Amino acid sequence: MSENQGIIFAFNLDGQGGGQALDFKGLRAAWPSDSTTLWAHLNYTCADTQEWLYQHSGLDPVVVEALTAGETRPRSLIHKGGMLVILRGVNLSPETTPDDMISIRIWIDARHIITLRNRHVMAVDELRRETIEGYGPESPGGFLVALSDRLVNRMGDVVVDLEDLVDALEDEVLTEQNYALRKKIAGIRRTAIGLRRYLAPQRDVMARLYSELVEWLSEMDRMRLRETGDRTTRYVEDLDALRERASVTQEELDNRLAEQMNKTMYVLSIVAGIFLPLSLLTGIFGINVGGMPGINSPWAFCIFCVVLAVVAALQVWLFKRMKWM
Repeated sequence: MSENQGIIFAFNLDGQGGGQALDFKGLRAAWPSDSTTLWAHLNYTCADTQEWLYQHSGLDPVVVEALTAGETRPRSLIHKGGMLVILRGVNLSPETTPDDMISIRIWIDARHIITLRNRHVMAVDELRRETIEGYGPESPGGFLVALSDRLVNRMGDVVVDLEDLVDALEDEVLTEQNYALRKKIAGIRRTAIGLRRYLAPQRDVMARLYSELVEWLSEMDRMRLRETGDRTTRYVEDLDALRERASVTQEELDNRLAEQMNKTMYVLSIVAGIFLPLSLLTGIFGINVGGMPGINSPWAFCIFCVVLAVVAALQVWLFKRMKWM
């Protein structure tokens, strides 16, 4: 099984939670059969995958085109008893951001499951491991439920982490005011907006999945899909609340920084006001021309310093009386 040939892995599911691993040759041979349930996980960017999808999978070209499109948004479509589903999962790979969500494309009917991706999807790997160990999905409907549930669970973890960050920032703004906090708040808002961009349409997809009229979705599957849809809706609402909280925190930070700046400017204004007349006096007495008083007196400098101190004290008293200080 080589990803260079387009196939990442494939299973002939036994309906009991397990399955027999297949290579591309085995998948091609078993695909036309109606007596087994097959799951193929493929890389849609490979030429062999696209050739097999168009020529041998039996899927409508319009469906294949949707499955292999370069850029997609979450959506679902019923076609000839099967279902095209495009979902997004959070990117938990190192050195990436969660809002860089990964697309997982799915075609599913009563006997066939095709999942396609370009980048690594941890939820699919988890289902693969469970299938190898014998407790994976037992039916196409169960597979759709299990995959949707795992994608939403990981989104929930990211939303909780964002809420913790906002909580910490709200406390930090009350105790510390610096411009570095602006960058943190902007990062949280950017992540929340990026997640909501795909979660909002995915919420609508999940709301439709449990009501789709396909025979291979049992009542239990529909109930679990509804629960997954409700959780997706809650996460979208949580992201909206996070954006609002981040905006309020940003406003509070701006107000505190502006207040801090006003206090600084106020102190500088008081200092400038006190030294303005003193500077005037020192400027006048610093003129090197004849006739300046005290030139020949040894006590002139001391007297002048006392006068300056008295003037400064009078200014402070006056500012306080006028409630400027």
